[in-house]
Amino acid sequence: MGFLNKIKKKIIEEKVSEPKDKPQTKQSRPQKEVKKDTEKSQKTITKTKKKSSHLGITGKKIKGVAYRILEKPLVTEKVTDLGAYNKYAFYVSKRANKTEIKKAIKEVYGVTPVSVNIINLKSKKVRFGKSSGQTKSQKKAIVTLKKGDKIEVYEGV
Repeated sequence: MGFLNKIKKKIIEEKVSEPKDKPQTKQSRPQKEVKKDTEKSQKTITKTKKKSSHLGITGKKIKGVAYRILEKPLVTEKVTDLGAYNKYAFYVSKRANKTEIKKAIKEVYGVTPVSVNIINLKSKKVRFGKSSGQTKSQKKAIVTLKKGDKIEVYEGV
């Protein structure tokens, strides 16, 4: 408490030593502060309105966001067999939902998917000698397209 008392004494001494010749307009200062507060609150309101999605795809197209959602295509024997049914699989961001995945595929490949199914993969326990750990959890998306549509990633693989 001694430290705070010293600060209070300094503040009181500064107020006493100030010349009283200068007129102080106490009313003008709070008005400026109020305006700044309202401007900040308006900015925060507009920011919250724009951020309707956690990955930022809703509404406007943002370059590069689609590539954050679609991590990589899944190329396995099962998935190549699903190609006969116009179904393609991708590893997807853990935070992405079905509508964001649809928009990302439309942006990257120019194809509108009919439906999107999501599979959450849990992490597995792994052991290397004495040390043990986990694999990372992942999310897969199986995308169904129309009969005439194709995605070029799988051709030639």
